Amino acid sequence: MATQVQSPMSWRDSYRGMSSDNIKGLVLALSSSLFIGASFIVKKKGLKKAGASGIRAGVGGYSYLYEPLWWVGMITMIVGEVANFAAYAFAPAILVTPLGALSIIISAVLAHIILREKLHIFGILGCALCVVGSTTIVLHAPQEREIESVTEVWALAMEPGFLFYAALVITAVFILIFHFIPQYGQTHIMVYIGVCSLVGSLSVMSVKALGIALKLTLSGMNQLVYPQTWVFTLVVITCVLTQMNYLNKALDTFNTAVVSPIYYVMFTSLTILASVIMFKDWDRQSPTQVITEMCGFVTILGGTFLLHRTKDMTDGLTTSMSSLRLSKHAEEDGMDGAEGIPLRRQDSSRS
Repeated sequence: MATQVQSPMSWRDSYRGMSSDNIKGLVLALSSSLFIGASFIVKKKGLKKAGASGIRAGVGGYSYLYEPLWWVGMITMIVGEVANFAAYAFAPAILVTPLGALSIIISAVLAHIILREKLHIFGILGCALCVVGSTTIVLHAPQEREIESVTEVWALAMEPGFLFYAALVITAVFILIFHFIPQYGQTHIMVYIGVCSLVGSLSVMSVKALGIALKLTLSGMNQLVYPQTWVFTLVVITCVLTQMNYLNKALDTFNTAVVSPIYYVMFTSLTILASVIMFKDWDRQSPTQVITEMCGFVTILGGTFLLHRTKDMTDGLTTSMSSLRLSKHAEEDGMDGAEGIPLRRQDSSRS
């Protein structure tokens, strides 16, 4: 009696591939990162020009509003944000948000070329890790949740878990703005970026809801008649204006190559957390997929950490080389660099 031998399943058979909506979201997210990464540099140039002739944004000035170069960067960022907005309408946040790593790479490289902000060799390695981590998440991202009305999104937002998260975020933002920013805004980078990231996690959830509403409206199911659509619109406008204000302060006060990766890590982490709570992305995935996504995200964190350390390592090397040159010149001049005492006088006193 002949036995039927089953052929081993190939990877093509086991891999289901990405849905058409996920592919659209992927393309839009990549385009968004290109525009946003370049906008960081253009806006930084505009902020520098505005600060040279007026009050810097980092100390509360708004002279950058009169600088055309800043508006070019702002328009570039708006184009990127529009593409990002559309991406959230087609793909889950856990797929779209980590692709912001590409904007880190672009801004770091352009900052090295245009702004002369040093990019260490380990910074290049960090960029590569960001790409690897993003690719891992893209290949294992969940399919988009099927939603047929904006009221479904509103019901998800009104669940106790997400309401508790939103209350924590709003409380933390008010504490940072009214207590920590007046004292530590100019010295601690995490204060400004903390506000941007916390508010950003709420704005992404509202952007996704609004994007779904517009997509359904264009497909023939009018969602503009629901008041929930306009509530989400109001939340988006409020959050985006808050993010823009404090991101400008962070860019004007601190190094761009440091602001971009730290902002990305915090923003992405909080957005994924908010999406998991609100849209329950991981409920539609196996434990293996979830663990793989987390490994990809940790890889991205490692890349952004290396990008952050690039500035410190470069500055440290420069400082140590400068001190070495000063010490060498001091010895040649017969002076002790530490105490300013002539070496020859010390020798004569010992004899």
